[in-house]
Amino acid sequence: MIVSMKLGATKEQIERVCNRIEDMGFQVRSIQGDERIVIAAVGVEDVTHGIETMRSAEGVESAVPISAPYKLVSKQVRQERTVVAVGDATVGGSEFAVFAGPCSVETEQQINACAEAVAAAGAKFLRGGAYKPRSSPYSFQGLEEAGLKLLRNAADSAGLKVVTEVMTVANVNLVAEYADVLQVGARNVQNFPLLKEIGASTNRPVLLKRGLSTTIKELLLSAEYIVSHGNANVILCERGIRTFENATRNTLDINAVPVLNEMTHLPVILDPAHATGKRDLIPPLTRAAAAVGADGIMVEIHPDPQRAWSDGAQSLTFAQFAAMMRDLEPYVALWAAGRAKLIAA
Repeated sequence: MIVSMKLGATKEQIERVCNRIEDMGFQVRSIQGDERIVIAAVGVEDVTHGIETMRSAEGVESAVPISAPYKLVSKQVRQERTVVAVGDATVGGSEFAVFAGPCSVETEQQINACAEAVAAAGAKFLRGGAYKPRSSPYSFQGLEEAGLKLLRNAADSAGLKVVTEVMTVANVNLVAEYADVLQVGARNVQNFPLLKEIGASTNRPVLLKRGLSTTIKELLLSAEYIVSHGNANVILCERGIRTFENATRNTLDINAVPVLNEMTHLPVILDPAHATGKRDLIPPLTRAAAAVGADGIMVEIHPDPQRAWSDGAQSLTFAQFAAMMRDLEPYVALWAAGRAKLIAA
């Protein structure tokens, strides 16, 4: 339930309400606002009784149930957009975030070259896989911790933030030592033990990718696992879903962006590389991402895509990436103007 305090409610009244909420078996999970305080309470107790009790409490203006099954990531709880800070970079605020890098970290020379290309184009996030979930057990599985070290060194040299995937509960803390943002891949979007561990053991921002057959509601419930266990820094990623269409690797559900923007306060980015599997389709879809209100994009680049150890067909060359970033500029300018109005409102 959401408890809205009256304008000017005292600190003592707020504390008594919070204590009463906990006495009823609920947890106070969010207290927001400067002048008018809004308290979000979650739990499995009878919310009807709790609401009636809260409505009669001193200093309370209203108490209403949270109708969405995902409580803390719902816009019912927080109308203001969440801005995820990653050092001096942000996702969800006034910056259009660009995540770029190779599918897999292969060699020191390769990841260093990618980092230089990402920085030169004006992006701030270096993505790259050190642990790779692959459909075939015979495919390259990643360099593991050695890859994490190469990724971290390359990012530091270029002044970038590291985004890389964590696949198992046992590796959460290890990956968090090297990464600025932990990525949860499409295959792990409903790996609930992993989501709980990421929420409970680290405050590193999390990039949560939508699964191939995951509904928007299921994606938000997965985000709820992370947030409800203590980590509110979640970025959602639409990366294409599996449909009957086979002209592309997956089908980019671009309407998921405005839908999610209506349903949640969490930032949303688009990954056209995994959605299409074709490098020629990526630049126009990055422009569409800005036009539809996404908070950023994630793309794959490689110094020699034909020799890439994984996902070469969807990897841009450095020249193609630089051209994409230039072509994206007027769209980002319009996006920024619209975002400025949204923030002002």
